[in-house]
Amino acid sequence: MPLTEPVSSLRHYDGQAHVHTHDHAQIMMPLAGRMELEINGHSLFTDPSCGMVIPAGARHAYEARPGTCILVIDAPESAGLERLRRFAITSACRSMDTQSDARQQLSLLLNLPTVQASRRGLDLARLDAALIQSLHESWTTPRMAELFHLSPQRFHIRLHELTGCTPGDYLRALRLKHAATFLARGISLEIAAARVGYRSGSALAYALRRDQGTSARALRQSSH
Repeated sequence: MPLTEPVSSLRHYDGQAHVHTHDHAQIMMPLAGRMELEINGHSLFTDPSCGMVIPAGARHAYEARPGTCILVIDAPESAGLERLRRFAITSACRSMDTQSDARQQLSLLLNLPTVQASRRGLDLARLDAALIQSLHESWTTPRMAELFHLSPQRFHIRLHELTGCTPGDYLRALRLKHAATFLARGISLEIAAARVGYRSGSALAYALRRDQGTSARALRQSSH
């Protein structure tokens, strides 16, 4: 039965690949993960930095990474939904109530600025893999940006759009996450610090207290 009003739903994907078309428009706002799409011969992607409008009748194939979560609005054809478009997801959108009225959600998303099709994506899984492989090394913003052939400034903007973090904050959180895992396994503070890129055990201990409100002792005890 044809849609007469927009309907929204929160959808979770676990690596599915699918091809279909539908007689209504679809608006996608990813909250986590990344989806690769081919729409009428165009290869595109959507992630928490950019949403997408898929017009009615557009044949599209998609593949989503495990853990991908997307707010999807199915809507009847109307102004603003007649063409394929990617839009920038703002911080205000990320705080939007996913259970709110679909018409209000649609109105907000349709007023967001368009993202150019040529815009390079930022694959967080690839970034994490590179950082984790050598957390003990020096990771500057230019070095991270080189992974994606972006300028340091563009990389900073893209990462902040996706995560709300600066490159330095993102790296520090990853280092502390892995340090906490090492300490919970009984590895000494000095060795854990060296493995994740801190100059000393005392520097790591200070960062754990400041950022996570915990200590090496507490982490070790929590594993028993």
